[in-house]
Amino acid sequence: MAIWTSIRTTAGSWRKPRTERKYPVPLTMHQLWMVSLSAPVNRDKDASRTTLYPFTRIDDDKARRWLAEQWEITSRAALLPRLRELAHSGYRARARQRYGISPLAWDTALYADITRRGFAAGLVTETEAWTALKDIVPAVARTYGSWHAYAEDFLLGRKVWTELLRGTEYEDFPAPQAASDAHLRRLLDPSNAASPWAMAPYEAISGPDRPR
Repeated sequence: MAIWTSIRTTAGSWRKPRTERKYPVPLTMHQLWMVSLSAPVNRDKDASRTTLYPFTRIDDDKARRWLAEQWEITSRAALLPRLRELAHSGYRARARQRYGISPLAWDTALYADITRRGFAAGLVTETEAWTALKDIVPAVARTYGSWHAYAEDFLLGRKVWTELLRGTEYEDFPAPQAASDAHLRRLLDPSNAASPWAMAPYEAISGPDRPR
C-alpha cells in the first residue's frame, strides 16, 4: 500500500498545474473578448480559450517550442517586430495585392495567438500582453459586426494563406480545411456554452466593461 501511494504521489507531481490555479482571477467581458480573437486557431484539446494563458495547464516550454518552430521566434526582439507586422500588414497585404481582398481576421487571430504564447513563453509581461491585444481592438471592432462575420473573413484569410503556400516546401503544412470549418461551427453554435464567443458576445466590446 505504501509503495502504491508513493507511485501515485510521484505520478501526480508530474502533472502540470491547471492554468486557473496560477491565474485565478476571471477575465472581464472585454478581456475575454480580446482573448477570443485567437479562438479560430486554437483547435488543440489543451488550448484554453477563456484565459490569457494559452493552455489549460501551465506549460511555458511548450509555448517557447511552438514560437520557435512555427514562427522562428526565440526572443522578445524577434516577437515584437512580428506582432507589428501582423498588426499593420500581415498576410492581408499580399492578399490585397494578389486578390484584391484584405482578410483582417486571419492576421488578427494569429496576432492574438502569438501574443498569448509570447506571454506564456516569458517574452512579454502580462500587462504588455493585454496592451498588445487592446491595440488591435479598434480596427477589428470597426471592421466586423459579429463573430460570424469575423469567422467568415478568417476562413477567407486561411484559404488565401493556403493558396500562398502552394508550390512551396510548406504546401502540406495546413490542417484540412474541414477541420477549421468544423471548429468554427462549434465556436458559432449558440448552444455551445463552452464557446468563448457565446460567453462574450461580439457587441460586448462596444459597451462598458464588466465582470462576468
